[in-house]
Amino acid sequence: MTGARDFGFVRRAADGTTAPIDRAVAVEMPVAIEFNGIGYAVLMATPQHLEDLAFGFALSERLIDRAGDVLDVVAHPAAAGVIVRVTLAKRVAGRIADRVRHRASESSCGLCGIENLEQALRPLPRAVRTWAGDEDAPFRALAALDALQPLGEATRAVHGAAACAADGAPWLVREDVGRHNAFDKLIGAMLRRGQDWDCGFALLTSRCSYELVEKAVLSGCPMLATISAPTTLAIERAAAAGLRLRVLVRGDALLAIP
Repeated sequence: MTGARDFGFVRRAADGTTAPIDRAVAVEMPVAIEFNGIGYAVLMATPQHLEDLAFGFALSERLIDRAGDVLDVVAHPAAAGVIVRVTLAKRVAGRIADRVRHRASESSCGLCGIENLEQALRPLPRAVRTWAGDEDAPFRALAALDALQPLGEATRAVHGAAACAADGAPWLVREDVGRHNAFDKLIGAMLRRGQDWDCGFALLTSRCSYELVEKAVLSGCPMLATISAPTTLAIERAAAAGLRLRVLVRGDALLAIP
């Protein structure tokens, strides 16, 4: 499936002149994910690299521990979007029902609400690696990223997630209208290829939210860099897990959170 479609617009200039133009618009549609026949989540996503998305999302949800836990991924076009059916190995299948129960009761209150809060902030493992790369690496990664985002260049409406070497060279990029989806696609692509962060880091074209921090930690990433600011919870979760953060990355400056 394509990640963009052309639409006709009328361009209106400040001087009052108008002209018809065609412009690429990022595709956003519902992507329903099923695990072992159980409806799990509906993501609003760009329908590219959906197998990567399935692997990365499953890891981020702690349904799998490794690529071999995913036995099959099949995407089925539907009238309103896409259904991605994922088959997980028997050894992890029991996790699905438990997570579905917590996800289905997110709007509950009282004791159930307390349980949901605990689930939302489940303890993270300690980061498996400590960042010890080149401190100028995020600047190099940022300078190279635009050229590696064809969908972003065409639409200016999607997020990018890049896996970068320790010296800042991006070696794998995924894009999506959703920042979480873009990162899940990147993590899933790495998982499917059997590649790890190898002392490198992730650069995301988004704010640094706690969900992205958790995805980084669970994927074994030693450092997360983002072009926008962090939230308090992102900083706290990163500190607890030992994940290094570099935020508000610009061409001439960044903020380092040890």
